[in-house]
Amino acid sequence: MTGTYFENLLNQLTAERTADEAAFNQLTAGTSAAERRSAGICWYPIAIRGTEPVRGDYLSIEVERTTNRELGHQFRFGSSVALFSNYDRADRVNGTITYVGADRMRITLLTEELPDWADAGKLGIDLLFDAYSYDEMQDAVKLAAKTDNRLIKVLTGQESPKFSATTPPFSTSSLNISQQQAVERMLSAEDLAIVHGPPGTGKTTTLVAGIAALVASGEPQLLVVAPSNTAVDLLSEKLAERGLSVLRIGNPVRVSERLQQLTLDSRIAEHHQAKEIKRLKKQAASFKDMAHKYKRSFGKAERDQRKALFDEAHRIVRDATKIEEFIIEDVIAKAQVITATLVGADHYTIRNRRYRTVILDEAGQSLEPAAWIPILKADRLIMAGDHQQLPPTVKSAQSGLTTTLLEKCVALHPEAVTLLETQYRMNTAIMGFSSLKFYEGRLQASPTVANRLLAPGDKPFTFIDTAGAGYEEQPDGTSMSNPEEAAFIVRHIASMDYMGRSVAVIAPYQKQVALLKELLAETRVEVNTVDGFQGQERDVVYLSLTRSNAEGVIGFLSDYRRMNVAMTRPRMKLILVGDSATLGQSPFYAELIAYAEALGGYESVWDY
Repeated sequence: MTGTYFENLLNQLTAERTADEAAFNQLTAGTSAAERRSAGICWYPIAIRGTEPVRGDYLSIEVERTTNRELGHQFRFGSSVALFSNYDRADRVNGTITYVGADRMRITLLTEELPDWADAGKLGIDLLFDAYSYDEMQDAVKLAAKTDNRLIKVLTGQESPKFSATTPPFSTSSLNISQQQAVERMLSAEDLAIVHGPPGTGKTTTLVAGIAALVASGEPQLLVVAPSNTAVDLLSEKLAERGLSVLRIGNPVRVSERLQQLTLDSRIAEHHQAKEIKRLKKQAASFKDMAHKYKRSFGKAERDQRKALFDEAHRIVRDATKIEEFIIEDVIAKAQVITATLVGADHYTIRNRRYRTVILDEAGQSLEPAAWIPILKADRLIMAGDHQQLPPTVKSAQSGLTTTLLEKCVALHPEAVTLLETQYRMNTAIMGFSSLKFYEGRLQASPTVANRLLAPGDKPFTFIDTAGAGYEEQPDGTSMSNPEEAAFIVRHIASMDYMGRSVAVIAPYQKQVALLKELLAETRVEVNTVDGFQGQERDVVYLSLTRSNAEGVIGFLSDYRRMNVAMTRPRMKLILVGDSATLGQSPFYAELIAYAEALGGYESVWDY
């Protein structure tokens, strides 16, 4: 059974890798540096601001982009990149990003000296296809297939999870009843516990309390992971605020001073032996500089001298590396909590460590093959997330990887799941439909938000029907827009008094988002896709449903989990704008419109 399970997973991963690589090649093939720069996969031109020899006889360089700083980019800690010269595209050296800021980047190049062409022509950094992450995921799945332990049997459905009957009850006034039950489940689980956190229910608060309780119960060290750097940063900060000793492996995206202090680089720099490493690296660099003075046309004596200088530099770097390894071991041993991304859990500094407990946050967005990287280090797994919100982003719809390990385990082991039942974000009316359709009607609005309104007598849940008004959808490449619907939303916002309130417009289609952004450019209204608003909240949210056609085709509006995310962003008022004649042919939207009607929140554009 286990063999077949992981064989299927490996096939899904292969399909995903093939699709991802094809998409990346399509994006980069035959493009200029300027085109790649606009696509966010190139920094060009750049200047090299410093170099330093590092472990493995490689070279670390610091680069800075000198123009086009306003452009966004896709460079991340751990990404594979290439240093290139515009003088000749064949001239390139590959490396890995070890730090990335707004305009500066540190890269470990797989060479021990800069090539001669680095002095000629303009230089740039290209993002390469992320083969490293796929290799790590593939290795983890293969290892899982060969590993025979109880946790793997539970996760693949061959055995049921067990809970200790002797764990004392957990109680604290800072958590509500279901949050306390979730922490108790985390403490009593012998192999698997799941914290199911719908929107606004305080999942992070619960998780931080549970991790603190696990440390207090005597666990020497925990590994806490999440799929994105942003999620890891948030947890790292919250755990540090709780007074725990946290070590952040990898590079934070949110470059706050507090987060920087939690990183391995920062802890190494603070160590009393860090000065000795600096001194040795400086010494090694000067020996290499001397060696570089011998140009290519020289005789045997010069060649021997050059080799001797390089040998001495390598010896010094090895001495520095030994001290660095000692410091790293010392720093890691003192941490109560190690935090990292899923792939970051295989960082060379923690690769061979094992943990009694691994905590996986945002499990509903975790690609399963990546989740196995940290899971293989654990005896017990605690997953937190919501499989009724957005699944992981995949390139191949056929791969099957949108079904996460969280979703599988919730179906296999309902006894391991604790649903957080009290939400602190939305008015009851806004929460109600989501609760009925996705959470078996079990969600309760906290009394602090249950009856909160923008103004006395306001309707917090409104569906404005555009049927019969001639608001037609317009196909636009692979996307879709609806100009009249967008114009109506802009007019509606202008007619309302939202002074002092945060307002957002969410649209499921990129082209509709682009159109709305243009129309609302002079306002403070935020416009984005559903994915762009995941995890956020605003006082007032408009939802532009966009689709309007005679055939009742709703495209990817039929991904109802996406709708769940969109409808649970507002605190006080939700206004859905759409064509009931098109949408109503789907039972989900027919029920949604009926729900609005029952609340007295159904309106028509003809009313305006």
